[in-house]
Amino acid sequence: MIIYGIKNCDTVKKATDWLKKKNIAFEFHDYKTQGISEEKLKEWTKQVSWEILLNKRGTTWKKLSAAVQGKTNNEKAAVAVMRENTSIIKRPVIEKNGKIIAVGFDEKEYSNKI
Repeated sequence: MIIYGIKNCDTVKKATDWLKKKNIAFEFHDYKTQGISEEKLKEWTKQVSWEILLNKRGTTWKKLSAAVQGKTNNEKAAVAVMRENTSIIKRPVIEKNGKIIAVGFDEKEYSNKI
């Protein structure tokens, strides 16, 4: 299982703490230090919509120009924005055997899926 996120993110901390408490082994992939490939983002948008992956509530989105925000209205544009601004990807993304099993942290969802 791979947890994708940013180590200083509170939501990622909640998710990793939950997994540790349940003794569930995982590998951590930090977007900030390791980046994320365009191929991986495209793979994810085939599994869950780009609208789920692109966090429009956070400060990274709000800091983008109105022009960039306006053009981010399809998968190709969203992948480009997420590639350039990894902090805009909703966190964490949890992947098991190449499949996304969760985006974000929801204890009830984790209990059912992980």
